[in-house]
Amino acid sequence: MTTSTQANTSDRLGGGGDASPKKTVVLGVGNVLLSDEGVGVHVANKLMEMELPSGIQVVQGGTHGFRLIDVVTGADRLVVVDAVKRGGPPGSIYRFDIKDTPSYFDNYRGSIHQMGIPELVRLSEFVGEAPETTIIGVEPKSLDMGMELSSEVEAKLPRIIELILEEIKRPVGNSA
Repeated sequence: MTTSTQANTSDRLGGGGDASPKKTVVLGVGNVLLSDEGVGVHVANKLMEMELPSGIQVVQGGTHGFRLIDVVTGADRLVVVDAVKRGGPPGSIYRFDIKDTPSYFDNYRGSIHQMGIPELVRLSEFVGEAPETTIIGVEPKSLDMGMELSSEVEAKLPRIIELILEEIKRPVGNSA
């Protein structure tokens, strides 16, 4: 698991105010050995190369599953990027707020990780407070062995990053 944090010392130490700053985590998950299944990791890698606002942590979660529980419980807002099979054209982008669409997440099996993100968020409720969670899902074209994204998914990376940047600008507690 690889992380990159964009935060100044004041943010890391809680700032000068009474309330600690809100922490936003962008979590890219997926298996990079299965072409488009690795889209979340590819997006996380691109975000780690960018200058992001203070207080944003980018985590390349790969297929770590349950080992990501500390990442999930440590976030006030969690933005997950993953391949999600919904039957749309390859490269289709979906945005789901985990609290607004629980029936979708009961059937969320778009990934092959041993424990899915919805289960991790539900588990985080038992050990603390679940983060405000948004899933940015991308319809894969190929889940065949290979480390390259399909051209359809690769072409959507700029738009996916744009959506994530919009998401992280929203104040925590103000889901749209």
